Amino acid sequence: MTDFASTIYRWYTQNARKLPWRETREPYLIWISEVILQQTRVDQGMAYYHHFAKNYPTVEKLASATEEQILKSWQGLGYYSRARNLHATAQIIVKEYKGKFPATYSGLLQLKGIGPYTAAAISSFAYREKKAVVDGNVSRVISRYFGIEEPIDSTTGKKLIQAIADEHIPEKRPDLFNQSIMEFGALQCTPKNPNCRDCPLQTGCFAFRHKKVDLLPIKDKKTKVSSLFLHYFFVSDSTKYYIRKRGSDSIWKNMYELPCTANEKESKTGKIHIDKNWKIPASATFRFDVAAYRHQLSHRTIYAQFSEIRLSRKFKPPQGWIGVALNEMPDVAIPRLIERFLEEHFSSHGV
Repeated sequence: MTDFASTIYRWYTQNARKLPWRETREPYLIWISEVILQQTRVDQGMAYYHHFAKNYPTVEKLASATEEQILKSWQGLGYYSRARNLHATAQIIVKEYKGKFPATYSGLLQLKGIGPYTAAAISSFAYREKKAVVDGNVSRVISRYFGIEEPIDSTTGKKLIQAIADEHIPEKRPDLFNQSIMEFGALQCTPKNPNCRDCPLQTGCFAFRHKKVDLLPIKDKKTKVSSLFLHYFFVSDSTKYYIRKRGSDSIWKNMYELPCTANEKESKTGKIHIDKNWKIPASATFRFDVAAYRHQLSHRTIYAQFSEIRLSRKFKPPQGWIGVALNEMPDVAIPRLIERFLEEHFSSHGV
């Protein structure tokens, strides 16, 4: 084991967090944890991991659930394509692999829905294959310590960091090296304000010695963030309110939401547009601008307004609308944005 690897490993033995997915070699549970933790903090993902481990304890249970059930379980985590891919991959594993995960990195890569990072993590943590697992934390540690000035999101940068990680991973317990360097990046060599003063790698760290800690790693690509302006309507009568299912043209595909109108640009007039096809009766009571939220996604900023429409007489809802009782939270998957609004503004209805 190189000095770099042994130093990080010693640090890990003294500082590692006790996390449930580190206490198992079951590839299914390791896979669940890795998918949840993509774009998610550990403290946020923990409850979701326990939920999935309890409600879908095997890949067969996950595969047999409906997509709607999986989306409901995923509610609040965001990046819902992860949940859909998780479900689809589980069905492939059950149908084509008889519920057994391949035991090698190359075999795992054959599974649709499992990419290089996840395949490396499963093969290392479940089967102790000598395969370096490179995530954002690992890229940052290697970039700073070895002085990598190639952008870490470039093809050249990715290959260089992978090569360095592969070079330093030991033959014995490679899984522990992977856990060690990932944890080191998460707790010690953090993106902002890393603890350089008490860092055991300080003397050999290029970034520390050359005062480049704040400059490394370098990223070449910036995510282009667009804006979307949504106007949601809480349409209700004396016994229920109305929701509808999202179509395939949305990040919230197959989830439920309040009826809404959408625009790529903010209205300059401030005029509120209600779809004529909804055929809202003239006797309805309108209450505009009940609430407003800014909801940030990785590639899009959503500006959402909420208004209320109360119906005083029988209403024939448009096709696709579903009436839901006011006194209970619907047992359907809804985006966190909608859930937050219902919790904050209609708790008196038990929504």
